[in-house]
Amino acid sequence: MEEIRKIQLTGRSSFIISLPKKWIKDMGLKVGDQLVITQEGSSLIITPKDLIKPKVNLSEAIIKISKDYPLEKIIRAIISVYLNGYDTIRIMAIDGQITPSYKNTIRELTKRKLIGVEIISDMPNEMILKVLVDSTELSISSTLRRMCLITSSLHENAIKALINLDKELANNVIELDDEVDRLSFYIIRQLKVAVQNSKVMQEIGLSNPRECLAYRVLVKFIERIADHSVRIAEITTTLNPKLDESILDEIMKVSSFSKSVFETSLEAFFKRDYQLAEENIQKIRETMTKGMKIIRDIIKINKKQSVELALILENLRRIIDYSSDIAEIVLNLSIEQIIQT
Repeated sequence: MEEIRKIQLTGRSSFIISLPKKWIKDMGLKVGDQLVITQEGSSLIITPKDLIKPKVNLSEAIIKISKDYPLEKIIRAIISVYLNGYDTIRIMAIDGQITPSYKNTIRELTKRKLIGVEIISDMPNEMILKVLVDSTELSISSTLRRMCLITSSLHENAIKALINLDKELANNVIELDDEVDRLSFYIIRQLKVAVQNSKVMQEIGLSNPRECLAYRVLVKFIERIADHSVRIAEITTTLNPKLDESILDEIMKVSSFSKSVFETSLEAFFKRDYQLAEENIQKIRETMTKGMKIIRDIIKINKKQSVELALILENLRRIIDYSSDIAEIVLNLSIEQIIQT
């Protein structure tokens, strides 16, 4: 139920507003009870103090493991704790010591996947990981831009490796994917904390939860695009012999288009340009309608390597699809640009 109340002035500098009597009764409140006022953007949320649940302390998380604890499960737990904003991660053995292989894997995970995390204690039965980076030191915007640049580079180098059958370059593409994961984990961590803390949201340069959600989905799409580039590189490492030049020429055309629409969608996102995003979506739809027939024809030409060729083209098609999805995010964020009021 909506009610309108006038702001009143008491004394020379205090503004007051009366509370609905029915709400006071429903909450079981009386004179002298305390209320908690929380600002969320341009709104104020009023909550009886007795109903406020104590905040969970996210300063430290303890992960207890045993010798038969699956290594993949430990890795997932550490990443999950990191993403949820904990500053300290304590890994404890409940049946003796942490095995050397587990310790090495945790060290490698920390080094390759988690930005700002250092091992501050490494004892036989316990390891302590500490997040030392601050949200104000590494902004969401700069981290996202770096993630985009690396992803674009992965795309370009994966195709170069394919064209030249350069397996060393293909392996470099596969290895560099770890950097995309590191950046995406860091951004997701910051976004999760920001949604729960408006001060952090302002510090990282975002204005509301809606924008946080848009960044979260965008990061997922960019990470997927990087994964598809890596899959092309993985196919290249198994190719023998090299694809025919005529087929490579056609692949280059599809690749150039996919890279172009990806970068255009990113440009539209950073500029919040509704029109550019809309034009890119139309371009993708029109081109892909004709392009699917061309892709099928390319596969038919080379029957000997048709499976590999189909996988390469499918990965390029998925990159184009995700680029369209990124443009859709821009439309949602900048819809005000075309609304008539």
